[in-house]
Amino acid sequence: MEMREQTEDPEPNNMENTEPDHKTSTEKPQRITACLVNAAFFGALGSSYLYGYNLSVVNAPALYIKTFYNKTWMERYGEPIGADLVTMLWSITVSIFAIGGLLGALCVTLLTKLIGRKGTLLLNNVFAVIAALLLALGEKARSFEMLIIGRFVMGVDSGIALSALPMYLGEISPRHMRGSIGQFNSILICLGVFTGQVLGLPEFLGQESRWNFLFAFLALPALLQLCVLPFLPESPRFLLMERRDEAGAEKAFRAFLGKKDVSKELEEVHAESRAQNTLHMASVTELLLNPALRWQVITVVVTMACYQLCGLNAIWYYTNGILRDSGFAENVIPYIVLSTGGIETLAAIVSDQYSWMPYLSFTCILAVIASFCSGPGGIPFVLTGELFEQSYRPAAFMIAGIVNWVANFAVGLLFPFMQESLQTYAFLVFLVVCVLGAVYLYFILPETKNKTFVDISQSFAKINKVPLGDKEIENELAIKAGSKEMEENGKVMSDVEMESSL
Repeated sequence: MEMREQTEDPEPNNMENTEPDHKTSTEKPQRITACLVNAAFFGALGSSYLYGYNLSVVNAPALYIKTFYNKTWMERYGEPIGADLVTMLWSITVSIFAIGGLLGALCVTLLTKLIGRKGTLLLNNVFAVIAALLLALGEKARSFEMLIIGRFVMGVDSGIALSALPMYLGEISPRHMRGSIGQFNSILICLGVFTGQVLGLPEFLGQESRWNFLFAFLALPALLQLCVLPFLPESPRFLLMERRDEAGAEKAFRAFLGKKDVSKELEEVHAESRAQNTLHMASVTELLLNPALRWQVITVVVTMACYQLCGLNAIWYYTNGILRDSGFAENVIPYIVLSTGGIETLAAIVSDQYSWMPYLSFTCILAVIASFCSGPGGIPFVLTGELFEQSYRPAAFMIAGIVNWVANFAVGLLFPFMQESLQTYAFLVFLVVCVLGAVYLYFILPETKNKTFVDISQSFAKINKVPLGDKEIENELAIKAGSKEMEENGKVMSDVEMESSL
C-alpha cells in the first residue's frame, strides 16, 4: 500500500501515464490536428448529438402525436381512445427510449471488442437510420407501434453511443487535450437538445402536418458521420492492444498527433498492455459481494439515481405540458422552451391563479438548471471512477449505467401520471429525492479531490467495518499490475488507470 501511494500518478485519468515524464524544456507542445478535430466532431455528431436531440424532440409534437394515436385507435376499433390509455401509450413512447439505452449500454463492450471503437460508431448509424424510418413513417402507416419501436431502437443507438464515443475520444486524444476533446461529447448533447427545440417551433416542423419530419431529421447526422468517419483512423490503442497491429497503431498515432516520431506513444501503450494483462478484472457479482466496497457501491447507486430522479429528463420530455399547466399561453411556449436549450435541466414548478406565477415558475426552472449544471451535472460518472480502483471500475460503471437508464425510464414513464395526480405539486416528489440524496452524500461521501484511491478507501473503511490493517483487504484494494516484472525494468505500473466506457 505504501508503494501504491508513493507512485500515485498526478494525472489519474490518463491511462498511459505510467512512467516518469521525461519531457524537456525544449520539447514543443503538441497542437491539435485537423484529423483529431474531425474525429471528435463527426464522432459526436452521429452519437451524442443524436442523444441530445432525442431528449427534446418528443416535446413539441406531443399533442399532435396523441391526436394521431386517437385517430388510429378510432380507425381500428371504432371508438375514441380513453384518456388514461393515451397517456399510457405516450409515456411508453417517451420512456422506452431509456430501455433501449440500457440494452445498448449492456452490449457495447462486446461490440467495441469485436469491431473496434470506430467500427462500433459506424455500425450504430444503422440503428439511427432504422429508427428515423420507423418514426417518420409511422403516421403514414397508421401504426403508433412503429413510433414506440422506433424510440426503442433510437434508445439502443444512444446507449451504444454514450459508451463508445467517450472511449474513442479518450483513446485518440493526447493527454493534455483529453479534457478539451472530451468536451465535444457534452457540447454536442446540448446542441442536439437545442436543435430539437428550434426545429419544433411552429415556423419550422412543429406543426401537425410536419411533425414526422422532426424524426426524419435523425437520419441526417447519422449519414454525415457515415460519410466522414470511415476515412479517419481507428483508435491506436485498440489496434495495438487488442488487434496487435503495430503498423496500424503507428499510422493512427501519426494522423491524430500530427508528428512522425510516435515511438514514445507506442511504448506507453505497450507498457499499458503489459499491466492490463496481469490484472484481474472483477465481475459485477464480485464487486457486490466485496465488503470493503459495500458503501462505495451504495454511494454510486444513490448518486446515479438522484442524477435522474431529481427531475432531469422530466423537463426535456414534457416541457411544453409543464409550462402549459403553469399558465403560459400556447403560442408563447415554444419560444420560452428555447431558453433552456443550452443548459442541462432540472426544474421545480409551482403555479396558481395569480398572473405573475407562470413567470415565477419559469424563473425557478432556470435557477435550478443553473444549480444542476454547477453541481451534479458532470459529477456522477467522474465520481464512479474515483471510488473504485482499476480492477473493479468496469463493473462499477456497469452498475452505474444500469441505474442511470432504469431511473431515466421511470421518470419518462411515470411523470405524466404524477402530473395528472399531483398537478402543480408533481415536482415536490423530485424535491424529496434531492433532499434525501443531499443528506446521504453530506454524511457518507468523503471528499475525493487530490486523494489517492487508498485514501478514499480508508475514508470508507470505518463505515464498511473493514480494519485498515487487514492484509487481505489491502491486497484486494491494491492494483495487481505485475509489479515484480515492472520493477525489474525500472518501472512501477501500480497506478495504471483505465478510461471509462460510459
